[in-house]
Formats: sequence, structure tokens, C-alpha cells
Amino acid sequence: MKVHYLQHVPFEGLGYIKTWLKENNHTISSTRFYETNYHLPPVTAVDALIIMGGPMGVYDENQYSWLQEEKQFIKDCILAGKKVLGICLGAQLMAACLGTKVSEAAHKEIGWFPVFPTEESKKLHWLYDLFKNNPVVFHWHGDRFEISGESLNLLSSEANTNQAFYYNKNIIGLQFHLEVTEETTRLMLENGDAELTDKLYIQSKTEIKNGVKYIGQCNEIMSHILNNWIS
Repeated sequence: MKVHYLQHVPFEGLGYIKTWLKENNHTISSTRFYETNYHLPPVTAVDALIIMGGPMGVYDENQYSWLQEEKQFIKDCILAGKKVLGICLGAQLMAACLGTKVSEAAHKEIGWFPVFPTEESKKLHWLYDLFKNNPVVFHWHGDRFEISGESLNLLSSEANTNQAFYYNKNIIGLQFHLEVTEETTRLMLENGDAELTDKLYIQSKTEIKNGVKYIGQCNEIMSHILNNWIS
């Protein structure tokens, strides 16, 4: 499939997703909004869209003028029946495009914390099976999305509810980072060091570095999600 991804900052790329897409012989293209000459393709040229994370907020159009153009592109892809997967900011952008609110989360959440499947997630058997043992995943977010009445509310954490939604077989949003690798962890730490304040659900740099032992498990779950989403 022709898979296009939207990247907002240099330090939040595809990570493990790139490996998976290459191993499964999909074609990859990108729009990097942090580059002055960024380009969005025609919707007809895309089979699947992946929207990555970033430190900006969904409503920061005054600071990031491309956000309005990006939201329209996401809406157009959804309306065209394309497969759309959002991660962190990407999921928040999808939620906004689906007409739901994005706001400050109850707790800023940075580091390795488990997620718990909701009762509603049991309606999606393959996903419930991936999360029924409460895997530890990588979080880095301060906002949260509301979940539309048409979507399944799939996961929560101790810090925050609304960690994932399933709108339909084409449209899935994840608040956390299963695509994480040692390299992307290092880059996020280098660029987000100022956010590591002494709060309940914010781990220290050392704790985050020690959590790389969870990367393999995260990537395995990501692989299953990609396979179910894109097949």
C-alpha cells in the first residue's frame, strides 16, 4: 500500500513503524511540516495515512500555520475512506477532525506506565488480547482527546483515561508511543528535557532510559495493530 505519514518535528519520526512498513513491502512517503518546502500529496495518491506526535497543541494554529492545512488533509482522508492512524498529537488531531474536544489532560504523563483495557475494548477482540495483561508503554503528552459516541474507548492508564480509540476498521488513535526505539527515546529526551519536572506521572531521565527494556514488547504490539489496521 501507499503509506504517507505526517511529521511535525525532526525528533518524532516513524521509529519502528518504518521498519515494519519496509518489511511488509509498503511504499512510504512523507510530509515534514517543520521543513519550509513541505508538500501534501493529493488524497487520491494515498492508501493509508499515519500522523505522528509533536510538542505543539491541536489548536496552536497561530504559532504553526500549517495545522489548519493539516487538519483539512486529515478530514479529506477520513471522508475518502482512507486508513488513518494517529499517535499522540496525531490521535488528538484525528479526534478534533472527528468533531470531539482536545484539552489539557488530568496529569501530564511522561515515561513508562501500563495501560489497561476498558470493558468496551472487549468488543474489539484482537485489540483486547494485545492489552489484557496491562503492558507498559511509553507516554509523552500533556493533552487528551475526548472520544466520539461512534468510537470505542479502548484503554486508560492510572494517570489519564481516553488512551486509545477505534472509530472504525480504518481509523484508530493511540495516545502513547508503541513505535518507540532506543534512538527515538534518546531524541525525545534530548529535545524535551525541560518537561521532566518533579511530578507524579513524570519520570526522571534515568527512569526513562532504564525503561528501554519495554521497547521490544511495545514494537510487538505495534506490529499487531499495524497488521490489523492495514490489512
